[in-house]
Amino acid sequence: MQDAHVRSGNPESRALAKLLESVSGLNRQFLDLVSAHSTDWGPSRVGLAVELSGKIAPLTAAQKRAASNCPYALFDLRFDDEHHWQSRLGDVGQWSVADVDLVDADTAKFVNLALFFAWHSASTGKLPARLLLGMSEATATIFRSVTLDRLLGLGTAEAIHLTARWCNRSTYWNALAAAAARPNSAALRRIQLSGLQLTAAARLV
Repeated sequence: MQDAHVRSGNPESRALAKLLESVSGLNRQFLDLVSAHSTDWGPSRVGLAVELSGKIAPLTAAQKRAASNCPYALFDLRFDDEHHWQSRLGDVGQWSVADVDLVDADTAKFVNLALFFAWHSASTGKLPARLLLGMSEATATIFRSVTLDRLLGLGTAEAIHLTARWCNRSTYWNALAAAAARPNSAALRRIQLSGLQLTAAARLV
């Protein structure tokens, strides 16, 4: 889907292209996590029904790479919940030892990367964070207001909140997995673009 991205050589377009490239890479890692935990029950299944995660697991590396090439994140970390992030990153931000239960090292590592990307996206401007991550304007303001060091150590704590984006939209995830498994790039692109409609719809709620 990179051919649909902005191709202009101006600095803003280059910055957006880098953000899109980064979110695609994070999506690939996230799909690998979904595959690794496809038979698990509990928080490690990131909110997807076992039959849905089971459809992601058989995809080849190339198919996952194609599926991940979306102009938005396939994962979520409560980015629309400014109250949660105010409690985490505000002046009285805190987390407890209980937050680290049932979190494996790969998931914690991924969440650390995702949080850095969220901070970078919010620092770049309101629009990238909202479009790519579904981040509320208030959450973006909170992320922009902190320095990068405030995110240190949060990966393990926040990993329990990691979910697939639109995890309750089984139609979307079924269609994405099915389209990625078939050699039909046009069908896959249609499904990926439908995610933009879900993003827009969420902003109207």
